[in-house]
Amino acid sequence: MNPFRIALCLGLTLLSTQLPADDLATSVRADYDSRLWDLFEHFHRNPELSTIEHETAARMAEELRDAGFEVTEGVGGTGLVAMMRNGDGPLVMMRADMDGLPVQEKSGLEYASTRQQLSPITGATVYTMHACGHDVHITSLVGTAHQMAARRDAWSGTLMLVVQPAEERGIGARKMREDGIWERFGKPDYALAFHVNSNDVAGTINVSEGSPFAGVDTVDIIVHGIGAHGAHPHRGKDPVVLGAEIVLALQTLVSRELPPRDPGVVTVGSFHAGTKSNIIPDEARLQLTVRNTSPETRQLLLDGIRRIAVNMGRVAGLPEDLLPEVIVHEDEYTPPTVNDAELARRLKQAWTKELGEDRLLYNPTKGMGAEDFPFFTTDPSIRSVYWQIGGTPKADFEREAAGGEPVPSHHSPLFKIAPEPSVVAGVESSVVALLELMGK
Repeated sequence: MNPFRIALCLGLTLLSTQLPADDLATSVRADYDSRLWDLFEHFHRNPELSTIEHETAARMAEELRDAGFEVTEGVGGTGLVAMMRNGDGPLVMMRADMDGLPVQEKSGLEYASTRQQLSPITGATVYTMHACGHDVHITSLVGTAHQMAARRDAWSGTLMLVVQPAEERGIGARKMREDGIWERFGKPDYALAFHVNSNDVAGTINVSEGSPFAGVDTVDIIVHGIGAHGAHPHRGKDPVVLGAEIVLALQTLVSRELPPRDPGVVTVGSFHAGTKSNIIPDEARLQLTVRNTSPETRQLLLDGIRRIAVNMGRVAGLPEDLLPEVIVHEDEYTPPTVNDAELARRLKQAWTKELGEDRLLYNPTKGMGAEDFPFFTTDPSIRSVYWQIGGTPKADFEREAAGGEPVPSHHSPLFKIAPEPSVVAGVESSVVALLELMGK
């Protein structure tokens, strides 16, 4: 670490220590101007794909050590666990995910990513982008680390900061659990996390007492057929037609079998079959994402997918040994994220008191996005809250409402958020929540 940076960190630590508790915003904005903006820009320019976040992990380890934390690298692959012990009190975990996506950035930002990596899934060279805002999460975690280190006299207990890999593939939290994170570092009394949200105004805090994120399953359907010439369809069994019928029939699961007030999604995201226009193939493959907010809904949807696929094969006249195969990838399953209602109410009160009523939102999530955070909070059960930080300037929503350019969604090549209000709100909300749970 160079002398200038040492002096800068020392100056910020003294500033934070000398500030009163109600002047958190001033301290966080000073930290953003002197440290966090540069860090955010670095992470945004240099995204890395799930399970190969080696440079990101190394930089996070350096930053958290600089903040005074004891850092263990290589947990569950590229994951980090950073510990600060500060006397008796609860063990509280704060998690941030760090992986990017195989998306070519087209946001137009001056600091847009142009990076490419070899995909660990396909082996192909692909563009990478922080198209979901994980750069905000890890930058805010560094800011939170410095703020908490500067306020040791205001809290007691053990703070565990977790930098998680491979959230986008839904396997990072599971791998850290399999690597014995609780056995090695202690099981938290509370677990916290947040996600930047392009659907909310930048700088706001959106928290639910229910389920902010859905559970997800990945399902493959292999549709068998009997190949034939396209001019003689009666000589075969066309898996393309059968696959199309299955796709349409699956839509009745949510519309006609799931109770109307219970949310669920069955989306066929991939349909591959055939090699040429005049050849009826002997196989088609469908890939599905299936979303739920309860174990009962999950079972209804998975059972329905199996029943529809297999019996549509019978309707098509396939023999029993060629009926469609339904494969549920249990290793990619993620349960719903469910906030502890009492703890969510407690944190709402703290955020309202410290940050102001105008910063709080209670908008229910409209989509069925999923998170692997529940692998940290279930089996064993840990009281947890997962909230969202607004990332889009209000003017962008006004422009969209007036018929202008729409606000890009997560995972879009156009995705972008406003860094300053997003990172600042991430640090502020995290510090307030941690001091509420660990404050003296």
